[in-house]
Amino acid sequence: MESSQANLTCQNLPRILSSFVDTFVDFSASGGLFLPPPTHSSSNNQTVFPSPTRLIAIGDLHGDFQKTKEAFKLAGLINESDKWCGGSTTVVQIGDVLDRGGEELKILYFLEKLKREALKVNGNVITMNGNHEIMNVDFDFRYVTKEGLQEFQDWAMWYCVGNHMKMLCDGVSVVQDLFDGIPFEFRGVKPDVFDGIRTRIAALRPKGPIAERFLAKNQTVIVVGDSVFVHGGLLVKHVEYGFENVNEEVKDWICGLKGRVSRDLVRGRDSVVWLRKFSNELEKDCDCSTLEHVLATIPGAKRMIMGHTIQESGINGVCGNKAIRIDVGMSKGCTNGLPEVLEIDRDKGLRILTSNPLYQNGKEGSLDAKPKDGLGLVLPELGPKQVEVEA
Repeated sequence: MESSQANLTCQNLPRILSSFVDTFVDFSASGGLFLPPPTHSSSNNQTVFPSPTRLIAIGDLHGDFQKTKEAFKLAGLINESDKWCGGSTTVVQIGDVLDRGGEELKILYFLEKLKREALKVNGNVITMNGNHEIMNVDFDFRYVTKEGLQEFQDWAMWYCVGNHMKMLCDGVSVVQDLFDGIPFEFRGVKPDVFDGIRTRIAALRPKGPIAERFLAKNQTVIVVGDSVFVHGGLLVKHVEYGFENVNEEVKDWICGLKGRVSRDLVRGRDSVVWLRKFSNELEKDCDCSTLEHVLATIPGAKRMIMGHTIQESGINGVCGNKAIRIDVGMSKGCTNGLPEVLEIDRDKGLRILTSNPLYQNGKEGSLDAKPKDGLGLVLPELGPKQVEVEA
């Protein structure tokens, strides 16, 4: 029996050590988050979700880890130790974790950690692709910061150390070089950012380790209850193409299983991650008739919830609250806006949870003089009920 157990231990040692190395690399690269090896979840392929008792929608994060945590705390989803305490709440993060900030990887690891913690108590954290995720997989780094490049270089160092450690173990197959196939020269790239750009390409190219581990788990269009979520917006042609097809094609491209996705889906001004027809600050500039037609083609859909376009007035709704815009530019790399999140509660309806001091000390009552069903416009004379929560 002892000999059998010893043989079993020896046989498992490479796998155990490989798992340990992955966990060690995760901890080092994420700023101190221990994650077990990646797991596959059926929700990664799910497009339509049932209506939860409580739903939270969080807008663009753009590399600002502190604001990310503040947004989750606003909604009572994490405690002082940054652990999930949101119970069975469903969260949708609308995309654009990447670019404009220097803590993109920390946010990706953090969201992955919360997914695992929420799942244990019947909660759900759904992450989505924004135009900036698509741009990075496409090697479009116009909005990358030097801090962001450095974060990826730091990650790559630990990733390569982990690969070398694995190769010292008997029974572990040879690990592909992170930089395999990446050119040593890029026309027009400045020398001081060359290593960072090369590392970012290696990590985020189709089938790259960061792209495959994190971005491939994102959805591009989903329906939760009676709400449709998409980063930019949807047109009838997108609905007719099929949300499952959109999600599958984007995932397959990110995983390196197929060539580039159609321009109509993720590139160009009328694609699902770039559209702004329903996001202009003023309602008169929004195409409400098209929006109503689109929603009418989606069974049970009452509203479309979008990010992508910064709303300086905060989260707001137009077109009879059929378009709800939740990008408040909270990242320091954008407008450094105050964190706000959208709550859809089965009993309380739609509310904005905000850290804006305007709504402290009982001032919220004056904004509720003309209450409307749903969200309404975030304007003093027409505003919805605001709920201020201390960060």
